[in-house]
Amino acid sequence: MQIKQVLFSSLILFFSILAGCTGFDNVSTNPNHRLRFSVDTLAFDTIFSTIGSATRQFLVYNPNNETLKIESIVLASGGNSGFRFNVDGRKGDAFQEIDIWKKDSMYISVEITVNPNGGNQPVVIEDSILFMTNGFRQSVLLQAYGQDIHVMRGGVVITNDTTLTADLPYLVYDSLIVAEGTTVTIAEGTVFYMHNHANLMIAGTVKAKGTAEQPIIFRGDRLDYIPLPGMRLPYDLIPGQWGGIYFNATSFENEFDHVIVRNGLTGLTFRESSPDRLKIHINNSQITNMDSTTFAATNCFIEAINSEFSNSTYTTVALAGGKYQFTHCTLANYKILGKSRFPGYTCLMLANQIDQEEPVFPLQQAYFDNCIIDGGHSADSTILYRGEILFDTNDRDVPGNAETFNYRFNACLIKTARVDTDRFEQCLFVTSPAYLKTGLREDMFSFDFRLANESAGIGQADRTIAASYPIDRYGINRLTSSDGPTIGAYEYVYQEEENND
Repeated sequence: MQIKQVLFSSLILFFSILAGCTGFDNVSTNPNHRLRFSVDTLAFDTIFSTIGSATRQFLVYNPNNETLKIESIVLASGGNSGFRFNVDGRKGDAFQEIDIWKKDSMYISVEITVNPNGGNQPVVIEDSILFMTNGFRQSVLLQAYGQDIHVMRGGVVITNDTTLTADLPYLVYDSLIVAEGTTVTIAEGTVFYMHNHANLMIAGTVKAKGTAEQPIIFRGDRLDYIPLPGMRLPYDLIPGQWGGIYFNATSFENEFDHVIVRNGLTGLTFRESSPDRLKIHINNSQITNMDSTTFAATNCFIEAINSEFSNSTYTTVALAGGKYQFTHCTLANYKILGKSRFPGYTCLMLANQIDQEEPVFPLQQAYFDNCIIDGGHSADSTILYRGEILFDTNDRDVPGNAETFNYRFNACLIKTARVDTDRFEQCLFVTSPAYLKTGLREDMFSFDFRLANESAGIGQADRTIAASYPIDRYGINRLTSSDGPTIGAYEYVYQEEENND
């Protein structure tokens, strides 16, 4: 009896399987039954030569009521373009006799490795995946741009005086190290693509001299987009894409002119040093969008002019001990992406001790002339030193003194409570200026810290100071401007109002 029941159940299962396979066995030979694709063109962003791309995918649909047999799936180039693909996870150079059931779909995954092209400009690379079904050929275009690069792997250490030219971009894995006693000159227009966790470690000296037309750029190496509903968000807007730039105690006389550093974990970090020698002179530069601090220095001597330090998770500019001169700089923090900004961290911190276990470093000089210090914090006008500035020191030092906590703000726009002492001269308090873009509403994730029409700070800079630095970061003359000179790194330029009629 039990044997009969088992045989009967097996027969039922067998015929059920046959019944379920009926649609599969009914393969269409109608040449009008064709495939559909989720894209006409599968486009890759710029791909570094010899470095494989990320995988991109598209879907192949059979919209018909009968199974289709795809006779062949091949690359039009025969595999000579650098593109390669697989079908539903199966690897190969070509595929034949692939069945796709009625109303079903399958994934095609595509990658590319680009061969060097011998030039500094991206070169377009195209191929097609060809599908032959019932004698009818269909195709999906593959498109990428290949960029030749210098690849630095395994922790490259530069031990001889060297000039890094702009003939090709540099892709830096691990760390790039400038040894003590070594000077590295970086030519205008040089671009560094920094891989995840890569750092620039400077024990010697770096002379990075860009121009307004050809700045020197340090950024992450992801050139693609994060697919989000309704938008394509470039990785280049995401902080924390790489490590940061670190200056060791032995590093002095560095120069950054027209340098852009963006989207790292940290921006520029100056380790405990000596204020007796100039650590770095920064001019016409932008350090922005970091997932920690943007600019941090301990017991250093630093000069910064016409530069922007913006958008960080922690304190944007943190100075502990040493000597600092910031002139016509914009310090602003309206960070959106990355870690949430911690509410306790201000845009600017002045300190003479990082924590209680470290020695006290006298803040010999922290002078700010014609600077903006601003951010998303509320400026409580009833409490001293609240808002976007923090004095991290003993209470007795907060009012300032010449020996251990010497600071001064002259003709600055500061989002903090009003301070009526001689250490704040001709300053504007409480109110934030109006910027062209602050990452809000239609300008989500986009920032432009030039001042908008009728903003606070226009024409409010100390003209005596501006006379020594008459040209702003974008080449605008502060002294000949009818509205100038303006506080901050950018001279105000009138913006034509959009006509929405």
